[in-house]
Amino acid sequence: MRKLVETPDYEVVKQIEEVEIRRYPPILLATAKGEYDLFGYLFNYISGENKGSQKISMTAPVITPEKIAMTAPVVTNGDTMSFIVPSKYTRETVPEPTDPHIAIQEQPAKSMAVLRFSGWARSGKVEKEKQQLLETLKRNNIEPKGEVVLMRYNSPFTPGFLRRNEVAVEVNI
Repeated sequence: MRKLVETPDYEVVKQIEEVEIRRYPPILLATAKGEYDLFGYLFNYISGENKGSQKISMTAPVITPEKIAMTAPVVTNGDTMSFIVPSKYTRETVPEPTDPHIAIQEQPAKSMAVLRFSGWARSGKVEKEKQQLLETLKRNNIEPKGEVVLMRYNSPFTPGFLRRNEVAVEVNI
């Protein structure tokens, strides 16, 4: 079956209940930071709003950090949304953004604990899946590193029952 959009390669190194522990290679990310229209910034970047005016193929997933609900207020400095740069680019060849909201980042190889789910990634559903991921890790004495992220693989036009979503967090394994 042919992929419609490029997705990052990974190796499943371990299965723990419904959670996969995956090893990802280094990946380039185009990351939008701000308070509004993060997807719009990324869409403009891949549509040619970059040095060289190059169109960049869409990839999946789109990655956003997911804040864990706390009992006290948590102050954040804005949100981010990241797009995985197609593998044909290197740090030297990726089109440089012209919008200051976009930065190119090199993500080193890492291991991630990942829980896949379908449907619409609405806040209540995402929170439930995050808690399941973190509880599975805790039961198995695996310490998460950093924030849980939400990875969405489908266009907004994909019906809910066909949607692929994942919550993931970095781990040392």
